[in-house]
This record gives sequence, C-alpha cells and structure tokens, in this order.
Amino acid sequence: MIKGSAPGRISGLAGDSGPERVLIAASFVNRVGNGLFNAASALYFTLVVGLPAAHVGAALTIAGLTGLLAGIPGGQLADRHGARLIMTAALTVQALSMAALVLVESWAALTVVATADQIAAAAGGAAWGALVARVGGERPARFRAKLRTFVNLGVILGTAGAGTAVALDTRAAYVALILGNAASFALCAALLLLLPRYPVLPAPERRRRWLAFSDRPFLTFTALYGAMGLQYPVVSLLLPIWISEHTEAPRWTVAALFAVNSAFCVLLQTRIGSRVETLRDGGGAFRAAGLLFLLSCPMMALAAHTPVWAAVGLVVAAVFVHSLGEVWESSAGFALGFGLAPDHAQGQYQGVLGLGFSAGQALAPVILTTVVLGLGTAGWLLLAVFFAALGTAGPPLARWGARTRPGPDVTTEAEARTTS
Repeated sequence: MIKGSAPGRISGLAGDSGPERVLIAASFVNRVGNGLFNAASALYFTLVVGLPAAHVGAALTIAGLTGLLAGIPGGQLADRHGARLIMTAALTVQALSMAALVLVESWAALTVVATADQIAAAAGGAAWGALVARVGGERPARFRAKLRTFVNLGVILGTAGAGTAVALDTRAAYVALILGNAASFALCAALLLLLPRYPVLPAPERRRRWLAFSDRPFLTFTALYGAMGLQYPVVSLLLPIWISEHTEAPRWTVAALFAVNSAFCVLLQTRIGSRVETLRDGGGAFRAAGLLFLLSCPMMALAAHTPVWAAVGLVVAAVFVHSLGEVWESSAGFALGFGLAPDHAQGQYQGVLGLGFSAGQALAPVILTTVVLGLGTAGWLLLAVFFAALGTAGPPLARWGARTRPGPDVTTEAEARTTS
C-alpha cells in the first residue's frame, strides 16, 4: 500500500520548502525553453536564415570558447554580491540576446549575439551553482537530485515541442521556438525574485582570492569530472553514428534510445541521487558510474556483431545501463563538486568546475569520433576501460578531500558511519 495522498507525494517531489519549489520551477521553465531551442537552432540558421553550416558551426564554437572565460569571474561575483543578483542579471542578458537572434542575418551578427549569450550562460551557471548550494538546506543531495529530475523532464518536453516546429518547417515555427526560449529566460529571472535575499557569507580574513586554484583535491576532481563527462556525447553523438554505420538495427532505434536515456534518468535520479550526500558517498558513486560504463560500452560495441533483432535489444539494454551510470555520475558530481567547496566560495568553485566540464565537452566530439569510431570495437573497449579507471579514483579522491577540508563533511561522514 502506498502511503500519503497524491497531492502530498507531488508536493514532496517538487521540493521540501518554498525556496526549493521556486528554484525547481525556475529550472524547469528554463530547461523547457532550452529544449525548444537546442533541438532546432541549427536548422533555423541553415534552412531559414540561409547561413552555411560551416559558418554556423564556427560562430557557435567562437561563442562557446569565449563563454568559457566568464564562468569563474561570474562565480566570484556571485560569492561577493549574491548569487540571486548575478543569476537574475545573467538570465536577463540571455533573454535579450535570444530574442535578438530572430534579427540575425549574417555570420558576424550570429557570432556577436551568440557570444553575449554564452558569456551570460557561463557566468550564470556558476552563480546558479552557488544558489543551489544556498537553497539546498539540510538535505542538499535530495534537493539536487529532485532539481536534476525536473531539469531532465523540462528538456524532454521542450525537445518534443521542437519536434513539432521541425515538422511544420516554417519560419514562423522556428521563430516561435526562439522567442519561446527567450521568454523562458525572462520567466526564470522573474521566478528567482521570489527567493529570499540570502546574505553574502563572510570569507575568512586570511584567504587567497582565487582559493579554488590552490585546492589540489578539487582541481583533481575537476579534471576527472571533465574527463568522465565524455559519457554524455556517447548517447547523443557516438551511438547514433555507430548504429547507422555499423549495425543492422533500424534507424528508428536512434530516436528510441534518446527516449530510453531521458526516461530512465528522470525516473532514477531522485531515488539514487538523494542517497549520495557526503564526500564518501560521492567517491563511491563516481566509482559505480565508471563500472557501469565499463559494462555499457562493450554492449554497444557488440551490437555491430549481432543479428538485427538482437542488436535492437542489446542497444536498448546498453542505454539503460549507461543511463544508470549517468545518474550515479551526476550524483557524484553534486556530492563532490559542492562538498569540496567552502560555503563562502561556492560560486568560484562552481565556475572552475564548469570550466573543466565544458572543456571536456568541447573535446569530446573529436575524441569520440576519431579515436573510438576510428578503432571500431577496440575503441569502445578502450573507452570502457578509460571510464572504469576514472571511476576507481573516486574513493581515494574523496578521502583526500575529506582530510583537507576544515571539518563539516568529515564530521558528517563520521556521524553517518556511526549511525549506519
């Protein structure tokens, strides 16, 4: 028998406090808009505006690389002036720059507008991390897991809406997607005004301004997390190419695997992520993710050597295992990324972590398409071992981090072991 009323269960899933529910709602709205835009933006600029695909790619690459430079200063501003203020300002800039995209008719204009958007996105992302740390309260892992659940759900709904526009294939439909994303940024900024004005946390008198750059355990984790982030394009980029070029599976399998990946992440994130709270938990979760990827990658490779009926089932099963690993990996990222950072410097630390992750995502396409696809089955096996090796570093990294922290997480872990 399931205890509790349906409204009570829904309220619990949506957050344990008013600020949590506000931030979850803001995240959901924003990600619906992102899903609307990201799934069809390239088609708009190439088919409607008429820019060559190479020009669009170059503009977005320049914008992305420039934006990387804004994350750490944005996080520092959030620590010194308040995360809500910086996040609201960044969202306002993104709303304006996104709306301006409907006026873009040249490569230069696209580059300028996209660069403004990416600078605001990077600065806002670091401030967002600091805001999440403040709102999380006594059960930060539980809140972050719920937040990611609604983020994933928002992307799914937004992507479904984008599919409708792509099917219509008209300028009006694509413009509606862009303006819808702009509206999502504006609404997200408005929702953040409902949050309390959290006071800026005082920093110790004797401290380095850029503390994160001298924190060796955190920098090590940033490098590991950025490298483990290669797992995200495995499903979105590598596997679709592998299916279409090396397996007998029908092409609709590509769409099905996206649905399977998204659905499992939504269903499992809160259940698993809410249990990953301490640094010790995060280290174990990171190792579990590596072991799951060690299993999923060979399954994907094996699909090229099986009959069509077996290839479909094998790919779906592999994506399920990979999705489970993704949930453990993101939970580890929350526990270690936030747990290693001092409260007064969360924005700065999240900026550094975001830079490391974004750098990994920028390198991922060339690594996956040249190394893995170039080596074929051997490439998949090499990738599996790579993920597993990264994962094994999780527990010792967590212990190293715990030894070098001032004490709160160490105390928490000791209490957890005593009560377990």
